[in-house]
Amino acid sequence: MDAVRAVAEPRRREILRLVWDAELSAGEIAERFDVTFGAVSQHLKVLRDSGLVTLRQDGKKRFYRADREALGPLADYLQSMWAAKLDTLAGLAEAAEAAERSGQDEGQGS
Repeated sequence: MDAVRAVAEPRRREILRLVWDAELSAGEIAERFDVTFGAVSQHLKVLRDSGLVTLRQDGKKRFYRADREALGPLADYLQSMWAAKLDTLAGLAEAAEAAERSGQDEGQGS
């Protein structure tokens, strides 16, 4: 499977985000999802077969990390997508906080 098709699946994009800056074991990755370990393992296999993650085995544990070089131009796209989502989330949090403060201010004036 090519890289674009591999990252088209939302869970695989989330796995890449998780292992973007840190190496994580398969178990640590699976803990973050509401699907079976087997399902996460299949996603990891697709990412590995596409060359998008590297695998390091230590005993029985398998550790994964994003291979940014293999991602090529997709790396910049994914980073900008994640940054945009974080910016949106921050904006929503700030708006909710401002609305809460506004509601408290109105309550104090009564």
